[in-house]
Amino acid sequence: MATGLLFTGLLVAPAQARPRTDTSTGPRAPIGTAARTVGDARFEPGPCPKTPEPIEVLKKARCGTLTVPENRAEPGGRTIRLGVAIVPAATDKPKPDPIVWLAGGPGDDAVGEAKMAIDGGLNRDRDVVLMSQRGTYSADPTLLCPNIDEFNARAVGLVSDAPSTERLHVEATKACRDRLAARGIDLAAYNDTESAADYEDLRAALGVKQWNLFGISYGTHLALVYMRLHPEGLRSVGLDGILPPSRSGSAATWSSARQGFDGLFKACAAQPACNKRYPNLSATFDRLVRQLEAKPVTTTVTLPGSDKPVKVVLDGGALVNWMTSATHVAPQVPRALDELAHGKPQRIAQQWAGGKLGPQAVGRVAHGLVYGVFCSEWTPYESQAEALKGGQETFPAFPRSVQAQAPQLAFLRPDCAVWDVPAAAPSIRDATSGDIPTLALSGGFDSQTGADNGPYVARTLSKAKVVTVPYQPHVVIATSKCAQEIAVSFFDDPAAPKTACLSGLKPPQFEIGP
Repeated sequence: MATGLLFTGLLVAPAQARPRTDTSTGPRAPIGTAARTVGDARFEPGPCPKTPEPIEVLKKARCGTLTVPENRAEPGGRTIRLGVAIVPAATDKPKPDPIVWLAGGPGDDAVGEAKMAIDGGLNRDRDVVLMSQRGTYSADPTLLCPNIDEFNARAVGLVSDAPSTERLHVEATKACRDRLAARGIDLAAYNDTESAADYEDLRAALGVKQWNLFGISYGTHLALVYMRLHPEGLRSVGLDGILPPSRSGSAATWSSARQGFDGLFKACAAQPACNKRYPNLSATFDRLVRQLEAKPVTTTVTLPGSDKPVKVVLDGGALVNWMTSATHVAPQVPRALDELAHGKPQRIAQQWAGGKLGPQAVGRVAHGLVYGVFCSEWTPYESQAEALKGGQETFPAFPRSVQAQAPQLAFLRPDCAVWDVPAAAPSIRDATSGDIPTLALSGGFDSQTGADNGPYVARTLSKAKVVTVPYQPHVVIATSKCAQEIAVSFFDDPAAPKTACLSGLKPPQFEIGP
């Protein structure tokens, strides 16, 4: 983030004071059908944004583009275009306050997550607004880095935390940075402060008095920044898989992993068949991490839809990162770990490689936004010693080489050194406070954003409702009918979301091998 952006909140005039040109057909026209300019932002109706695959729910959407400054601290500078899709409410008489979907990542495109939002029931009686965050797949410019994705695919055959792997990883990051910079992109302008202003500009340009937010994963990070900087236009906020800017970083990532892993291990221990067949699962996992880090296992697997053999190296770091995602397939985890302990690494190796080599893994994530956020808002405010301490305190039995690379964030500090963007204002680390009604949703098996983040953000949000959905992984609206019911009821009445469904939830039936 450029130093000039520290004053963004002061440089942008309140919505009601901005000059406006309005070609709407009347106050009752559905939002997204009229062109409108407010200050430096302009919304234009038009075709729906591109998505990697067709999305059925977008066929009925009202679409267009929002044009905003790339860097609001540089008046008269270049502009960027963000794709917008508004999925109509399922009812004929929608409520006037739509729900805005904030995507995960950072680097995922909200428009591409339209099916998840609608499958979650969010458009029952409100329009759902999806806008491609700056730099993402359907924005212009895009800050995609397919060369990083391609390296990550090759890296499944490398020792994950080896110095040679780090060198190649950082080289890929720098190559992408150089390519984007050569296109004239201001890499310091891709961050939460600018993105929050983009969404606030969209609200004004659509002529919406107040709306609601629903953020998943990293989208909760952006939502909390938005709440702090632009609270006046928000009726309520749903957070699912919570990532608070005030505590984000490598240490918190280790803490989240511990919570999710322990939730799954305890569920197995409480299930007689699982506990009998796979006793002391936590100790088994710790032992495997140590063994694999000392002596990595190399195997070959084939992936669905391909007969091409893929070399996979499983070391301690790879196993930790696999486990962080594997809580999404919790019923398989005890059996998979047991198979690995008995010399059968294929199941874990196939899942680990499949997540890196699948078609959805290449050319879809805006790594320029990833590093724009992490390198300006995270690494400047967490020392390497603090990051290492996070691993040592939460997983003391792990080798130091594993503790040094937080799950999901391998080589983050050297990557940020070559990405070379200025630190954000220290206020980016402030806890969000206020009285906006907020739903803080978490999953009991979430190993990516731990469930303790719900009570944490609620400390400073006087109207927050904290809900943990047991036995669920990261982003509960995607996997839990109960979570969907709670979220929809929250927007109906933010003071009293309906949580009765929680009492009937049961743990998964874990797979029991021979």
